[in-house]
Amino acid sequence: MGKESKEMNVVRGLDLQRYVGRWYEIASIPSFFQPKDGVNTRATYSLNADGTVHVLNETWSRGKRDAIEGSAYKADPNSDEAKFKVKFYVPPFFPIIPVIGNYWVLYLDSDYTIALIGEPTRCYLWILSRTTHIDDATYNSLLEKAKEEGYDVEKLHKTPQADPPPVSDDAASSKDKKGIWWIRSLFGK
Repeated sequence: MGKESKEMNVVRGLDLQRYVGRWYEIASIPSFFQPKDGVNTRATYSLNADGTVHVLNETWSRGKRDAIEGSAYKADPNSDEAKFKVKFYVPPFFPIIPVIGNYWVLYLDSDYTIALIGEPTRCYLWILSRTTHIDDATYNSLLEKAKEEGYDVEKLHKTPQADPPPVSDDAASSKDKKGIWWIRSLFGK
């Protein structure tokens, strides 16, 4: 039986209160909705009153900040597995086309500072950290974990991260063209 057909190991009993906050993308197998030249890519999660998670994805491309917002929820509310669905509307300024993706937490350290995120097709993979950089030993151990789950880690691209990271201008963020990077990349621009 090939690795692609075996069930992936997923974190159980994830504490959402500890998981929310900001995560920096250390590396990823780029998804179709991410700009190829994106830097300082990060995700900020916060709990909604209804128990879902508010998602803010940010990236900087050609010197400009782009962002898109969505929500995440447990794929199976009765399971203790960290399998989530993330829903965005594309384009976000005319929300009629929902894009729903899988977000599976494959590994999480006990301090909730390093995470490996995948999904069942094994096409996309993210290494996330609470800090903008991680050491080589940690990075390599995450690569091994990803390989064990059937991922082709040769496809991973490291994400350039500035130190200190850029600051979001909340006033500007409400006026920027949210989600343009998702749409632009859909058409290969």
